[in-house]
Amino acid sequence: MTEQRITQRGLYFDELEEGVVYEHRPGRTMTETDNVLFTTLTMNPQPLHLDRHWSEQSEFGEPLMNSMHTLATMVGLSVGQLTQGTIVANLGFSDIAFPAPVRHGDTIYCETRVTGKRPSKSRPGQGIATFEHTARNQHGKVVARAVRQVLLQGTPEAAA
Repeated sequence: MTEQRITQRGLYFDELEEGVVYEHRPGRTMTETDNVLFTTLTMNPQPLHLDRHWSEQSEFGEPLMNSMHTLATMVGLSVGQLTQGTIVANLGFSDIAFPAPVRHGDTIYCETRVTGKRPSKSRPGQGIATFEHTARNQHGKVVARAVRQVLLQGTPEAAA
């Protein structure tokens, strides 16, 4: 008997279904360490992320997570289920919004709706998909949204 092997990967363009919502689990708890490392790594001197004393005097009363970290984590949570090993390129982001802040210790969960897909006109065997990512905190409150277009490989059969 031949051993069956399954390799984790994202979905090929042909496997995506418009209108389907993919829930990405597990979530990710955002920590102060994440915030400080990401903020300093990206050269962002915003005291709202780095200076506890200053942040405590702000309307939020505490440091907030860097929104670019929230965006990157939201997209990252989708990779294993949607694009791992099947993406050719990110084509762009639009309609990015952060309707509520993320605080140290919040856990975010992401879901992605496929809002469109079409075969590439210039790259046979590949296609362009539009994803609408939504991140919610542990209380179900939406903390981030973004629309993302990606170029994906088609299944090996479709590319042949």
